[in-house]
Amino acid sequence: MRLRTVDAFAARPYTGNPAAVVLMDEDGLPDDSRLQAVAAELNLSETAYAHPVSGDPEADWALRWFTPTTEVDMCGHATLATAHVLAEDGLLGEGERVRFRTRSGVLSATREPDGTLTLDFPTARPAPVPVPDGVPQALGADAVAAWDTGTLGMLVLELADEQTLRELTPESAAVAALPTPVVVVTAAAAPSSHAAPGEPGHDFVSRVFAPSQGLPEDPVTGSAHTALAPLWSRRLGRETLTGLQASRRTGYVRTTLRGDRTLLNGQAITVLDAKLRTRL
Repeated sequence: MRLRTVDAFAARPYTGNPAAVVLMDEDGLPDDSRLQAVAAELNLSETAYAHPVSGDPEADWALRWFTPTTEVDMCGHATLATAHVLAEDGLLGEGERVRFRTRSGVLSATREPDGTLTLDFPTARPAPVPVPDGVPQALGADAVAAWDTGTLGMLVLELADEQTLRELTPESAAVAALPTPVVVVTAAAAPSSHAAPGEPGHDFVSRVFAPSQGLPEDPVTGSAHTALAPLWSRRLGRETLTGLQASRRTGYVRTTLRGDRTLLNGQAITVLDAKLRTRL
C-alpha cells in the first residue's frame, strides 16, 4: 500500500502541517480499526484515506480523516494534501475540481494555474459567548473575547495581540478541561509584522490546541479558518485575507469569504513517498 506524507499550507518543505495520504483503488476501505491503527503508527496530526466512488452524481472520491486517536468530521490540511496527491498522479488537472464525499458533506478542491489548491468549505459563523472559566490557567494568558463555532466544534479565543499569542505556553490538561475539545486562539497581525523572504504577509494570526484529540498543538488547521475568515473579514472589511498559523512549523492559509462558503487556498509539498509493508 502506497502512502505519501505531504506538508500542507506550506511555503517550503518541513513547514505547514504534515498529513499522510493513502489512495485506495477499490470502491471501499478496510475496517475502521485498521485505518485507526495505521494513523496511530504514522502519528501525524491526520491521515487521509480516499477511494473513488461510482454512481454518485455529487462526488468523485470518498474521503475520511483520522488523528492518531480518533476519526474527525472535517480536516482542511489533509484535504489539501489529498488533492495535491491527486494532482501529482495526473488525476487533477490545472483548473479542474475534485469533489470529496465526507462526514461533513461534499467538499471540493480546485487546482489553480499557479499550482496552489483552493478548498471550498462551509463557512462557520462564530457566535459571541462569555470567556469560559479556566482560560487564563489553561493558556497562561487571558482572552479578550470568545466565540462558539457551532457544529465545527471549536472555541475561538481572541488574545490581546500577536506577541501574546506567539508566547503562549498552554497547559494541555487544563486546555483539555475547557468546554470544547478544540481551542483556537487568534489575534490581529502586529503592525510591525513583516514576511520572511519568499513568504506572504499576514492579516491575522492563530494557534490551535486539541490535546483531548491527541494533538497538543496542531501545526496548521484549515478548518479553523472557516471560522476565522468571517471573524476577521468583518473586522478588517475585506473578503480575502491571509492567516498565519504561528505554530513551531508555521503555515499560511489564504481565505476568501463567499457567504455561506469559505475558500481556503494554499500550497502543498510531498516530502515522503513510501510503501506500507503490511496489509491494511
